[in-house]
Amino acid sequence: MTLPDLAAIERYYDSVPRPMADAVEVGPFTLFLPHPTTDWQFYARPRLGLSEDINESDIHTLLAKQLELGRPRNLEWVDETTPSLLPAVRRALGTAASAGVAVELAECPLLVLPSDTRTEDPGGKPDPRVKVVAPDDTDLGWVIGAVHAGFEGSDDVVERPLRNYPELIEQGHLVMVAAYDEEGRVAGGGSAAPRGDAAELMGIGVPPFARRRGLGSAITRALIRAVRARGIGTILLSAGSDDAASIYRQIGFVDVGTACILEVSADG
Repeated sequence: MTLPDLAAIERYYDSVPRPMADAVEVGPFTLFLPHPTTDWQFYARPRLGLSEDINESDIHTLLAKQLELGRPRNLEWVDETTPSLLPAVRRALGTAASAGVAVELAECPLLVLPSDTRTEDPGGKPDPRVKVVAPDDTDLGWVIGAVHAGFEGSDDVVERPLRNYPELIEQGHLVMVAAYDEEGRVAGGGSAAPRGDAAELMGIGVPPFARRRGLGSAITRALIRAVRARGIGTILLSAGSDDAASIYRQIGFVDVGTACILEVSADG
């Protein structure tokens, strides 16, 4: 079994937003400010190569800077790489909660697919219900909409603006897969962000009307095939829950750490 070390994963995470965002250093953090053309709302992460501990005041400074810039007060990190951060966040959360601020902290399984793992589709051939989306595909807006519907738990799939998706696909910064139901309707999708030798699978969503048909696994396998065809060796993802992670473990992903996500919303 061949797995990357967490330092390599950190380098990957630092590289993901940079084609679509400006990086601003705020104490021990890098805050990514999205370009106007992108559809993603980025976050802050611990500065790459950080060696010192992070304290509660560093977090308050970061959140204040995000508020000043009108950006979402979001922070993401790998617990095992920056072990001082989670205790500091918990202390900061106590201060924020006492001030009437709504906070959400998620600790998600971080999984990697070993490079020597085979991920064959049932039946030994690619599932015909999924395909890689080209930058000029007329279904692209519907795929984006289906992913949003999946995460919102809605059966109402609405075509979404393309923003800079076609450009990112054309440049190789984004891979998108579409899924279809028996009637040919767009019924889900997912994406991957290739950077160097690594790619994270993300945004794999299927609306309720199309669930329990294996589409989530089919999308995942199609993304794996697509990024491996580009020579990608490290494939990773963070699962929203242990139940979700179990699906990916069945495909061959293994746990390597904990991805932490902090979201601080408006007061009261």
